[in-house]
Amino acid sequence: MTSLLAAIPGHVLDPAKRPLFLLLIGFILTFSVARLNSRLARARGGSRLHMSSIVTPGGLHIHHAVFGIIGMVVAGILEFAVQPGSPWLEGLAFIFGSGAALTLDEFALILHLEDVYWTGEGRKSIDAVILGLTFITLLLAGLLPRSIDQVGDYITISRWLAFVLILSGAVFVVVCYLKGKLFVGTVGIFVPPVAFIGALRLAKPNSPWARREYAGSPAKMERARRRDEGFHQLWERRKHRLWDLIGGKPHLTLPRRDGRRDRHDRGPRGGSSGDKRESHV
Repeated sequence: MTSLLAAIPGHVLDPAKRPLFLLLIGFILTFSVARLNSRLARARGGSRLHMSSIVTPGGLHIHHAVFGIIGMVVAGILEFAVQPGSPWLEGLAFIFGSGAALTLDEFALILHLEDVYWTGEGRKSIDAVILGLTFITLLLAGLLPRSIDQVGDYITISRWLAFVLILSGAVFVVVCYLKGKLFVGTVGIFVPPVAFIGALRLAKPNSPWARREYAGSPAKMERARRRDEGFHQLWERRKHRLWDLIGGKPHLTLPRRDGRRDRHDRGPRGGSSGDKRESHV
């Protein structure tokens, strides 16, 4: 145990960073247990942990995102109302991190308002979890968004110019999000050059930016499609393999509005793995 603590950077165990560290631990542990439970339930038709969701006698299916939201709300209210010291603060941080993990693990269900947990659309939950994990880790590493005074410490400039630099950095982050580059935009909050580069590059063809800005420029849309079919699709396939390793491979399909099936959700032989969508528990 001593050697394990010695391997943790000293600033992480400082009183100021300890709550955030416990929040990260709660986030990782809870997400791991929730996904393990869901995968066991899918493989065996049930689970001994009974954590993933609850079905009431009346047939109401309560997903674990509900417990996550309750955990975050309770922990947040108690933190603002009581402002406890250690160790209660660390305990509330752990609860908040656990609640965030449970909620983001079902982010796709909240986004689609359907049980898409084991469909291709369900991978959006893993996207949300990875983004949340990245955000917490960067904060824990001490990479904070720069304030006006901090920018002035690096460069001898007026406060107004520092404000313009920070505002432009925020604009680049928003542009990255609009272009469908969520991970790049999140990292760009802490490392502005990353957001700047992401904002200059072509948008993903299905992003809000492309649908609006490239509508009158077929050449740009075609370039965006070619790039997406090349580099982006290759990255998406590799990402899906990694996401499937983390969260489990989708085995259900979600009917599309045009009546066709999602091409990412095929059975092992290339056919549909089943038209009937089912609960993930």
